[in-house]
Amino acid sequence: MLTQALGVAAVVGSGVVAGVLFSVALTTVPALRAMPVDRYVYTHKRIGVNFDPTMPILVLGSMVLDAVLAGTAGTAPARILWGAGAVLLLGVSGVSHLCNVPINRRIRALDTDEPPPGWRDPRPVWRAWHLLRTALSVLALVAGAVASASAT
Repeated sequence: MLTQALGVAAVVGSGVVAGVLFSVALTTVPALRAMPVDRYVYTHKRIGVNFDPTMPILVLGSMVLDAVLAGTAGTAPARILWGAGAVLLLGVSGVSHLCNVPINRRIRALDTDEPPPGWRDPRPVWRAWHLLRTALSVLALVAGAVASASAT
């Protein structure tokens, strides 16, 4: 019974992570890309503020649940799938912390009205990293869902 509850929590957590990242990729990224630089910087400074610490807690919490389930699953396929989910969520966290977050910090430090001379627009690079972590999160969700379904 506890294992089933942990499985549900892991899949729900992964689903929320994948859903948030997918939504940002589908709606927010194109909107930011279409804005002039001053509006982009202004908007970027205001959106996503409440993602921290919520998203890191969700990502890492789901990763821990996947890892626990990988260690306790009754079958080899379930262990492999839960383990893959944990590794994929670790990838989401790594891409976020090593790639997207540093770009976010640089943007938040900019003057809203005028970027500095020689400023390179980070939107294409940020988008690429975001799409990678989105794909990793969707794969983690699939791995957890299949692992959970195979346990029943």
